[in-house]
Amino acid sequence: MQLDTRAQTLLKALVERYIADGQPVGSRALSKISGLDLSPATIRNIMADLEEMGYVASPHTSAGRVPTPRGYRIFVDTLLTVQHFDEHAVEGRMRLQAPQPQKMIANAAQMLSSLSQFAGVVLSPRRESVFQQIEFLRLSEKRILLVIVGPTGDVQNRLLLTDVDYTPAQLVQSANYINQNYGGLGFDEVRTRMQAELRQLRDDMGRLMQAAVEAGSEAMADSSDDMVIAGERNLLSVSDLSSNMSSLRQMFDMFEQKTGLMQLLDVSSKASGVQIYIGGESNLVPMDEMSVVTAPYAANGKIVGTLGVIGPTRMAYERVIPIVDITAKLLSNALSQH
Repeated sequence: MQLDTRAQTLLKALVERYIADGQPVGSRALSKISGLDLSPATIRNIMADLEEMGYVASPHTSAGRVPTPRGYRIFVDTLLTVQHFDEHAVEGRMRLQAPQPQKMIANAAQMLSSLSQFAGVVLSPRRESVFQQIEFLRLSEKRILLVIVGPTGDVQNRLLLTDVDYTPAQLVQSANYINQNYGGLGFDEVRTRMQAELRQLRDDMGRLMQAAVEAGSEAMADSSDDMVIAGERNLLSVSDLSSNMSSLRQMFDMFEQKTGLMQLLDVSSKASGVQIYIGGESNLVPMDEMSVVTAPYAANGKIVGTLGVIGPTRMAYERVIPIVDITAKLLSNALSQH
């Protein structure tokens, strides 16, 4: 339902005041802060309409009103004035340049938490089992270390126990064959191609390469969907989230199990720009009092993951949105330059 200008102004004023102090907002306060020249009776009538539409609610203990998840939604979608956030100032504090992409991701999660004072979360890039190159290192007789280098420079190691004692020359030859013929592909695709092509090679070498593909596929699967969370303890000081044991249990179940949070971040990676998930309206957020602000990040122009801030529904969205947006851009830049 469309709200007229007066109703929008009053709803915006109510949400902003409630975010600021956490107390239900009465008609008298609204008449002072809204800037509208309306009588208290008119304001009460408009607030009654907003309540009937489901945008505000009246707590039993107060004559004032608080925003509902639906009220927060219309606020963030149409009424919010996002703060200007100095990207260079954030960049100065953000140490995203690091030898390993995983370190950049950990730094980004820490920065999201530090700037927002809530919890920062980053879903690591999906590797899709793609590798850039592999290497075999002979550790001892029949023990080989498989080194897998991903497209973004991240490294995975797997130990191979073999039936044959391969010479260093055989290991180099096998690695060169895989890198020259399959580098840049996914292990699943390599497995399919190899079945036909390796019949031409000696059996021992073929077995080594097939073992490498199986181990590489497992290594990538194990390390995909890693999620880095920083600043969970910040949420303990947010009374809206920690006011009762049931809420605390729900919140830490979410952090411990991670499945629902991963699903939310995965969904938001398919959308463009900043997304806001408000508890109570989204099946993906487990608590009515919790919101998650997310944005996808990229490497070399391709979306590879998602990051965000987890906090109370009563958060300063106008400040958190640019923090998430800028962090996503900075992490994208850092990964693309790596």
